[in-house]
Amino acid sequence: MSSYQDLLVQREKLEKQIEEAKAKELVRIIEDIKQKMADYGLTLTDLGFGRGKPAKTNRPRLGVAPKYRDPASGSTWSGRGKPPKWIAEKDRNQYLIQQ
Repeated sequence: MSSYQDLLVQREKLEKQIEEAKAKELVRIIEDIKQKMADYGLTLTDLGFGRGKPAKTNRPRLGVAPKYRDPASGSTWSGRGKPPKWIAEKDRNQYLIQQ
C-alpha cells in the first residue's frame, strides 16, 4: 500500500501530465478553429464574441405605456426599472394615471 506522501507525489506528477496534454491539445484545437474561420470567412462578431452591434431585427421595439405621472412636472414613469426621485419612497397610488 502506498503512503500518503507517495500518493501526493503521484498526484502532482499526474496533474503536470494533464496540464501538458491539455496545452498540446489546445494548440491543435486553436489552429483548427483559426483554419475553419479562414475557410468560411468567419469573424469573432459572427461567433458572438466581437464588439460589433447585434443584428437588427425587423420587429420594432415597442415601448411600455406610462403608468405614473408627476403632476408638478408632467414627467411619466412606466413602473419598470429604478423609480425616479419624484416617486421614490412615496405612495404610488396618488401618481397613477387614470385610464
